[in-house]
Amino acid sequence: MPRYLSVGSVPKKRHTAHRVEPGYKGEGIYYEEVISTHGFSRAHSIAYHLRPPTRVRKVEAAGTWPVERSEQRALRHHHLKSGGIAAKGDPVTGRLPLFTNNDVTMWRCRPTQAQQELFRNALADEIVFVHKGRGKLLTHFGELPFKPFDYVVIPRCTTYELAFDTAAGQPDLLIIESPGLIDFPRRYLNPEGQFKLGAPFCERDLHGPCDPLVIDKEQDVPVLIKDGERLTRYTLAHHPFDVVGWDGFVYPFTFNADDFEPITGTIHQPPPIHQTFESEGGFVVCTFAPRVLDTHPDAIKVPYAHSNVESDEVLYYVRGKFGSRRGVEEGSFTLHPHGIPHGPHPGTIVASRDATRTDELAVMVDTFRPLFLTKQAVELDDPNYPMSWLD
Repeated sequence: MPRYLSVGSVPKKRHTAHRVEPGYKGEGIYYEEVISTHGFSRAHSIAYHLRPPTRVRKVEAAGTWPVERSEQRALRHHHLKSGGIAAKGDPVTGRLPLFTNNDVTMWRCRPTQAQQELFRNALADEIVFVHKGRGKLLTHFGELPFKPFDYVVIPRCTTYELAFDTAAGQPDLLIIESPGLIDFPRRYLNPEGQFKLGAPFCERDLHGPCDPLVIDKEQDVPVLIKDGERLTRYTLAHHPFDVVGWDGFVYPFTFNADDFEPITGTIHQPPPIHQTFESEGGFVVCTFAPRVLDTHPDAIKVPYAHSNVESDEVLYYVRGKFGSRRGVEEGSFTLHPHGIPHGPHPGTIVASRDATRTDELAVMVDTFRPLFLTKQAVELDDPNYPMSWLD
């Protein structure tokens, strides 16, 4: 979890009356809401609302959002080119699922419309990687600006709106949905919970909301809630972004991939050095950032061939030239699954011999249980990719 933050007005002691200014209608206090994880035993935040957050006027079923797995008759490598998928929908309804298992679902989204209604994921944390676009994440925690190459981490049960700056061009997003809590690698943290010296990023690189966003509106406001495949629409009796202050460890935050500080060596370092997030549900997220390449005079400067014995590896190509792959482009995905080896394409070892740096930027998701392509992903898949290692 990110570090402790306190934003806006909070009382001296928690669970005590936080009194409003004289003349404000209501019961004379701000209404406390505790947002907790693992019941009441892990990280939590406490927010103070103008009105009780429980004022629901209507509840109605809103359908389902199934993620359909494709039938995969053979175990093989996959290459999907998603950079040219159709732009459609809004930042929620425009999402296209591509990879899934019980621990994670990965979506692409290129929205053409502003978000139509507030959204809340009740069962999963979300990481929204902003490939292109800029704007603000609006929540009851306040405004959170984001820009290209930001990871926007949104804790489950956060009601939000992704508001894009239309002057910044077509938004392009990768969304990672995790039923398990998203956290930082434990090996980066000391016993006090602080990032260790030598970790590839630290607290200064994380950015949370700075000011409260107090919307005081007594009106019907719909919120679309997703819990698994089920959708429910709650109509609230007031706008839920009516928080005057909050504090704690649970809140949305951003981390920019260009702030990742790569760890390098004289010879090639293994992928865990790129790790950025982990989920207790069974996957990790890594950032392959621009970096100095290996300095040993005989170093092989592209990754060695390896067999994924216990994991499936997805790489999403964001920017630059990826030295070990041929034929990939911005917006490409490769899936190298368990049980079969993969490695650098022919010619890339020799081509990298005199290179001293790489300008690549990529996001990797490694899962510890098999991944499945969705039916939508099959339409983007290159059936010849498994043979691309032939000379």
